[in-house]
Amino acid sequence: MSTSVASTPSASAAQANAATASVDITPIFVRLKLSLLRNGLKGSSTRKAAYFSALAFALVIAFLATLGLVALRGNAHAGAVVVLLAAITALCWTFVPLFFATGDETLDPTRLVMLPLRPRPLVRAMLAASLVGIGPLFTLCLAVGSVIAVARGAAGLVAAVLAVPLLLVGCVALARAVATANVRLLTSRKGRDLALLSGLLIAIGAQAANFAAQRLVETGGLDKLEPAGAVVRWLPPATAIGMVDSASEGSYGIAAAQLLITVAALGLLLRFWERSLTKLMVTPDGSTIEAAKEKKKPANGAAGRGWSLLPDDRTGAAAQRVLRYMMRDPKTKSAWVSALALGLIIPVVNAVQGAGSVYLACFASGMLGLQMYNQFGQDTSAFWMVAQTISSTRDAYVELRARALALSLVTVPFTVLVAAVTAGLLGDWAGFPGALGLALALLGSMLCTGALASAHLAYSIPTDGAFKSVAPGQGALAWAALIGGLLASALVSSPLIALAVYFSATDQKSLAWILLPLGLAWGTLATWAGLRLAAPVVVRKLPEILVAVSKG
Repeated sequence: MSTSVASTPSASAAQANAATASVDITPIFVRLKLSLLRNGLKGSSTRKAAYFSALAFALVIAFLATLGLVALRGNAHAGAVVVLLAAITALCWTFVPLFFATGDETLDPTRLVMLPLRPRPLVRAMLAASLVGIGPLFTLCLAVGSVIAVARGAAGLVAAVLAVPLLLVGCVALARAVATANVRLLTSRKGRDLALLSGLLIAIGAQAANFAAQRLVETGGLDKLEPAGAVVRWLPPATAIGMVDSASEGSYGIAAAQLLITVAALGLLLRFWERSLTKLMVTPDGSTIEAAKEKKKPANGAAGRGWSLLPDDRTGAAAQRVLRYMMRDPKTKSAWVSALALGLIIPVVNAVQGAGSVYLACFASGMLGLQMYNQFGQDTSAFWMVAQTISSTRDAYVELRARALALSLVTVPFTVLVAAVTAGLLGDWAGFPGALGLALALLGSMLCTGALASAHLAYSIPTDGAFKSVAPGQGALAWAALIGGLLASALVSSPLIALAVYFSATDQKSLAWILLPLGLAWGTLATWAGLRLAAPVVVRKLPEILVAVSKG
């Protein structure tokens, strides 16, 4: 009897493992991904509109990009262009999900480590789930357009049929493998520091890409891409597109070698992903180790020093809270570092090259003005404490005003600095007042639309990962707030933009100084109007905002 009882647990465990191994979890994960997308759209017409708007926008861009690639068909340098495009796409898939992850639970392996799942079936299931979404659809369109641009003849057609899925699966697998290998780092304190560093890297990388594009236009001709294309066509997964070009040219041996490299690289990548997943599932998490003791807080109220310029009321207290978030919260700090770096690098580098304009200082105010968007989401679940103090339109207005004040304390001096440096490098001090006035008008417009976007399109910023910036199901909402806000800001500041264009077109630059007082007044008025319009919306939609920002 005792033997029978003792063997029962092990027999049950064996039966459970056998049942788990016999079940194909791939369809389950795909349905889970679809369920997450569907459930993320429930209960909010705004979220549905944002998601489908983002989908439509991505499809339009993908359609235009595909048309552009198809137009390259027959061009002698089309092969170099599409191979480099495939490499850039793969590079984006490698790093962008780390810096701007959307928090998809089906792709987060740390949520699955306690489940009785084997690594190999789990890799297949996660790979299949990763192929569902706007990003894979956009990549598929680029892949189809690329092979159409270079495929010729029966051999080229066969190679194209193989190249499209190989490129798509290679890009997605690369993203997931890199994310799995670094998941513990991304959820640790070092990951938070890396998030801050990534802001600088993205800023520098964006300007480097801009400089390369300018050089390409200046030198003229796609033939300048041939040396780079000759190297990149042997680097997977761009080898998949290079295979199509080689097969179309009749170089069947080279095409076969490129196919072999693509398949081998994909196999090694999946194997690396599986080993990383196995290590993650059997290795204890070291991120829970007790961190170093924090420094002692200064006594006698010294912690509150440094904010004496702020009023001693609710506005000052709220502004202090926002400024401390800028310095202490890793994600907020990373966003500010990226904005400051881009806002300074782009105008200054263009000025040094002699191809810039003093009006590029508007880029600085534009980048920093983006920080006004999703103000309540930046508080995450702690916003419920702020919400307890908002019971009237007046309370909401004061809260929004304090947040705008905190941003202005950083953005206005920085905008003045960038405008002065740019004017000095270009030797165009006559254009300095007009550029500064237009930049301040744009800043005020973005504070206006940012307040409205925070009230109408609030979304959560997850706290469980250094690079997760949007909660699951809210990615389209975030893009809608950003793109819609930028378009609305341009519309609000359009009178000043039109006036600046008029002065420049009619060669009346001596009158451009009038843009400074006009821009200052216009920006102030736009900010005041935006705060006034957003305040009653915040009060009316406060419960919905609480739910939205607490999702992560």
